[in-house]
Amino acid sequence: MRLTGVTPVAVLALAACQPGTTRPTLTPLPEAAVTEVRLPVPDATQELAIVLRADSLPARRVELRDGYLETAWLDSATGRPTQRRPIGQGVVRIRAWADPARPGNTQLSVETSYRPYADPSLPDRELDRQAPPDHPIAIRVRAALEKLIKEFGGPPSPEAQAPATGSPPETDDTDR
Repeated sequence: MRLTGVTPVAVLALAACQPGTTRPTLTPLPEAAVTEVRLPVPDATQELAIVLRADSLPARRVELRDGYLETAWLDSATGRPTQRRPIGQGVVRIRAWADPARPGNTQLSVETSYRPYADPSLPDRELDRQAPPDHPIAIRVRAALEKLIKEFGGPPSPEAQAPATGSPPETDDTDR
């Protein structure tokens, strides 16, 4: 079969393009833990995967280029992957999104989700809820983020972010 009107260069250009992403269309739950680290997106994603694995929370999927990480469903007591049905706070999943922030920095959004019940009439994502702050896995996730900040640095302090103004100080004009 011969394609007419299509040059080999056009075919190669289309084959070389990879407009898709491996990142799911999900966005983090609003209550997800969020912090900024002084690392580029791929490095922040990889370092988060390393820190979680060191805490026995292994990621089953790590997409460095797209800044995404996901674990299997984990048993809340052990942190190990489980085949149990993901219903209730006893089974959770960690998902992380790494997005560019300031130059050289990454904003990490990490959710620890569970499903309170099963409802076949709803998409799975609509059933996901953020685990409460005192949940054992949520505590370990926050500790992992704190470790990254301690090792690589976090966001600049509010004082460092305040813009320097070149205007003179305000004066009191009431005597004029």
